[in-house]
Amino acid sequence: MKPEIILASSSPFRKSLLQRLHLDFECYSPDIDESHYPGEKAEAYVCRLAQQKAEAAGKQFPQAVVIGSDQCAIINGEILGKPGSHENALRQLRNAQGKTVVFHTGVCVLSEGNGFCEVDDIPYEVDFRHLKDSQLEHYLQVEQPYQCAGSFKSEGYGVCLFDQMRGDDPTALIGLPLIRLVQMLENAGVGVV
Repeated sequence: MKPEIILASSSPFRKSLLQRLHLDFECYSPDIDESHYPGEKAEAYVCRLAQQKAEAAGKQFPQAVVIGSDQCAIINGEILGKPGSHENALRQLRNAQGKTVVFHTGVCVLSEGNGFCEVDDIPYEVDFRHLKDSQLEHYLQVEQPYQCAGSFKSEGYGVCLFDQMRGDDPTALIGLPLIRLVQMLENAGVGVV
């Protein structure tokens, strides 16, 4: 019997990414405090949140293999989250002009039933172009990426904002690093291929 798989997320982007692996899974949205601790590095922050999401879902589904993930962006040493509004998104995009933004995506695979837990951080870098405010406004009107860390969707129209992207797994930038996730699921006893 295959283990039940739970994606501890309400993100449609993560759900869509996980569907690429052709696994049967359910989504569960855990309610955790996503506050950033003072002095906490981005890598530790996203890994902590990914694990807390997985643990919260694992308590509800103790026999399941649970996937948790979280993401943040770093620019000028500041951690950016989801903008939540047009004004905040415009401010984030203006600040990113001509700069390299590093995205950290934490992923956790947990199985309460057998005591398995693996957590990792997958970084990805994006070099932003210099664009006029009118271009940024147009992008925001078209895409409305207000629930996306860094205020863009790289898998969509957001690609027009960039000069270059660098990293080992482009799905990490969207919010769920599938290359690393496959390894973690297999380590947890879930056959993907």
